[in-house]
Amino acid sequence: MRTLIVFILVGIGAQLVDGALGMAFGVTATTLLLFSGVAAAQASFAVHLAEVGTTLASGLSHWRFDNVDWKIVLKLGIPGAVGGFTGATLLSNLSTEAAEPWTTGILLMIGVYLLVRFGFGLGASPVLKRSEERQQKAGFLVPLGLVGGFVDASGGGGWGPITTSTLLSSGRTTPRRVIGSVSASEFLVSLAASIGFLLGLSDQLAEMGWIVLGLLAGGVLAAPLAAWLVSRINPVVLGTFVGGLLVITNLFKFSDILSIHGAVVAVVLLAVLAVTVALGLSALRRSRAGQQVGAGDGTGGTKGAHAETGDSRGDGEGAGNVDGVAHAPTAALAD
Repeated sequence: MRTLIVFILVGIGAQLVDGALGMAFGVTATTLLLFSGVAAAQASFAVHLAEVGTTLASGLSHWRFDNVDWKIVLKLGIPGAVGGFTGATLLSNLSTEAAEPWTTGILLMIGVYLLVRFGFGLGASPVLKRSEERQQKAGFLVPLGLVGGFVDASGGGGWGPITTSTLLSSGRTTPRRVIGSVSASEFLVSLAASIGFLLGLSDQLAEMGWIVLGLLAGGVLAAPLAAWLVSRINPVVLGTFVGGLLVITNLFKFSDILSIHGAVVAVVLLAVLAVTVALGLSALRRSRAGQQVGAGDGTGGTKGAHAETGDSRGDGEGAGNVDGVAHAPTAALAD
């Protein structure tokens, strides 16, 4: 029972992060599972099994609110499924000793990316109207899906940070349709990755039951709170601290893998913590400045407060920020 409670808490934590950012369920859940002692392949396997259900619910919800471009879903999701299956097959055939550094390294890089992206306010895209959309080319979507799917399966997460941020930076699709299309296509990636893990780790399926059940239960319990937090938590500030948390936990994990202990590790982790706090405060000041600008031009601060995340609420085109805040309570289950 104590183990199940731990996995439920992991699911709650990952869902709260995902509900506010629209991404990072996988990387948060996998990092916490690794930190609790679950093997790398088992952690990614469990996360993707749980995501089959959560991404299906999220995709259907986005479809109901007309947030899905099915051309993007197919051109991104099918290659993503191929990459996911390949990544899962690779990870499930690696030894625990070889898999752990690989997964930890990918999670560490994603943490650095989130810390820099949100902490420095990089990657903001203009808010577009539906009539201004331009078609995403297959030559752009196919390799993006392949890379995103492979990293997501082999690293235990990363589909949202890689694909959502890249599509938003292209400036061709409205934020709400980027988020909805990425969420819908992630179902294909999660399903393909789960099949890959089932083929390689079928003998461990029974052991996955408690982990998957805990993640699903935690996600379901946290979904209403996550939907409420969407309007209460600044996504830029949260993204900065989530990135810092991923860097700190995975650096600690790396130090354990390499048997490096003592004052050096403590100094490095404290330095990362200090940088995270400084960037988080800087992000908060930028957001407040944006609110003041929005209040001054008559928008009531709505558009300015979310300028760094490309929030489309300012022009009436969408109801969630560019980094994936859900457009409906059930959509908060998206990774």
